[in-house]
Amino acid sequence: MLPDTFFDRDAQQVARELIGMVLRRRLDGMWLSARIIETEAYYLHDKGSHASLGYTHKRRALFMDGGAIYMYYARGGDSLNISAGGPGNAVLVKSAHPWVDAVSGEDALARMQALNPDAQGRSRPPQRLCAGQTLVCRSLGLKVPEWDGRRFDAATFFVEDIGARPSPLIRTVRLGIPEGRDAHLPYRFVDPAYAPFCTRNPLRRGQVAGRDYDWITRQGRPCKGQAPGA
Repeated sequence: MLPDTFFDRDAQQVARELIGMVLRRRLDGMWLSARIIETEAYYLHDKGSHASLGYTHKRRALFMDGGAIYMYYARGGDSLNISAGGPGNAVLVKSAHPWVDAVSGEDALARMQALNPDAQGRSRPPQRLCAGQTLVCRSLGLKVPEWDGRRFDAATFFVEDIGARPSPLIRTVRLGIPEGRDAHLPYRFVDPAYAPFCTRNPLRRGQVAGRDYDWITRQGRPCKGQAPGA
């Protein structure tokens, strides 16, 4: 389980280093797991941040020390954020990928699919199961009323370091930020090995390195890279 000190740092640093970590959620006696593959960083004075609208009781978790859970509804679905170092700074878990191991087996994957069927009620394929911030929460059974304002708990919900530290990473602009609200800021980070399974593939046809996205190290330094299998 990651300690609060991991989160109590610069939001971009936390957003980069969360890539490859695994969300563990115990539900009905079963551990459901998903590897984080896409994050976005937000700051207090960033116009795209909820915190920029000021302190309210609903936004209280954004102003807590790092490691507080801030959840809200995005287009009617639940969305998971974690406070970072400094009041108003946070990281959004944008997308993930189901993680199957000795803790969470195929039965856990089946449970996640049952929690998050598609619009026709059919099972989503694993690669699309957590391909978006509301899909992550639905697949793990995370709800705003239950988790907003709380902290991680080793018995029910936490983030685990499994030793996966992908590098390089893709850095690009965040999604869904309106013009005039700092839409140009490159605060979105993606694991290139899982790029086709995130909210929107930054390596899709027509995207150009150096114009639409950059390659960086986990420390945030520029580097040259190539998506695995590209």
